[in-house]
Order: sequence, then C-alpha cells, then structure tokens
Amino acid sequence: MKQLIVYDLDGTLAPSKSPLDAEMAGLLHDLLGIVKVAVISGGAWKQFEEQLLSNLPHDERLANLSLLPTCGTQFFRYDSDWKKVYSEDLAASEKARIESSLQKAVSDAGFKPERLWGEQIEDRGSQITFSALGQEAPLDEKDKWDPDYAKRKKIKAILDKLLPEFSVRMGGATSIDVTKPGIDKAYGIRKLRDILGIPLKEMIFIGDALFVGGNDYPAEEAGVVSVPVKNPDETKRVTEAVIACLDPRTNG
Repeated sequence: MKQLIVYDLDGTLAPSKSPLDAEMAGLLHDLLGIVKVAVISGGAWKQFEEQLLSNLPHDERLANLSLLPTCGTQFFRYDSDWKKVYSEDLAASEKARIESSLQKAVSDAGFKPERLWGEQIEDRGSQITFSALGQEAPLDEKDKWDPDYAKRKKIKAILDKLLPEFSVRMGGATSIDVTKPGIDKAYGIRKLRDILGIPLKEMIFIGDALFVGGNDYPAEEAGVVSVPVKNPDETKRVTEAVIACLDPRTNG
C-alpha cells in the first residue's frame, strides 16, 4: 500500500497561480485523512499559502501534509503552525548571474511580449523564476502564449549553455525555474524519503509536466511511480481512484 501521494501544484491541483476549487480541496482533505500527502511546486511559499492552504480546512489532518516550494529547495511541515525544515538559498552572486543570463537568453530567443503583467524575473530565495508575461499575467493570456512549450524550450536551450552549473526547468504555463545544480523535484522527493522515512517505492507522484525537460520529470527520474495529468480535472479523477484504493473503509 502506498504511503505518500506527491502532487505538483500549478496545472495539476489548480490552474496556474489560481486557488484550488471546492471539489479539489474536498478530495485533498479526504486523502489527508487516510495517507500522507506532499506538494512540490516551482511556486514560492506565498503561492502555497494563497492557492493551497487558504482553501484547505485548518484541522489536524494538516499534520499529514508536507509542502516543498520552489521545486523542493524548501521544505515545510505542520506542527501547530507551518515550520521551515530547510531552504537551499542561492548566494547573491549566483542570483545576479542567473538574472543576467535570463535576460540574455530571452533577448537572444527573440520572445519579447507586447505587454507585461508585473515582473518577469522573481527572486524566490532558493530559486530564480522567469515568467514570460510577468508574475501577475491573466490565465487566459498565459495559456495561449506557449501551449506546446516550444518558446520555453528555445529559451532553455540557450540557458543550458549560459548556466551549465545550474538546473534549468520549465514549469507552470509560462515559467522557467533556475536552481542550484541537482536541486529539483528529484531532490525534494529524496528529502521526503529521508525526512518522512518513506521509501521511494511507497510514493506516487502526480504532475502535468512529466516530460523530458519539464519540472516534474525529475520526480519520475528519481524512481517514483508517476502519473501524468493534463489538468486539475484529470487530477481529481486520479485522486478519487487513489482514495478508493487506499481507504480502509472500502477495502475491508
């Protein structure tokens, strides 16, 4: 029987930078009543608070929830309040190098949007995130900017040459995440194994970017059984199936 269900956030549990809907919140709450759950995302802690925690019941089941912002470079657990277990922060010199390389890569790729909604480059402490249309872009604009990932694959190819000493991953609807080398969702998965004492074979990972170069793919590379989904509606159906399989009330 699986002991830990791990989710991506944007595009998996909720649309990009949008809150969980009531159905998803209810399913997660039900799941937390029978098994441990973790969420790993490229988003910052504030995004977890706004998208996830503000829409989940605040009760004892949160003790079964582990949260890993910025692709697993940070780890939070609940013990009467949310406490940070670790944070793999970048040095100031590393941040400056990443930001200048992002600016060059975007310029060289030739993708300058007609309009920006907020900052394009965000310092998340342990991760630098590029959002092509800005951090506050409306979802409909984000969905149509790079649906086949072609634009970001071009930017990523340039970044891989400029920043060989860092990990560069595509995530969300318009974003690219840059972290320290070797620190990605596989790193977060292994941290879950070490901190919670749960073997990789006892985990399931669910995400919408489980393709080569996607920021969910390292979870599959780590050896965890992975379930690709296209959107939150598919995630709901997968979660219902997981609950049906794991709930002792339906399995005698």
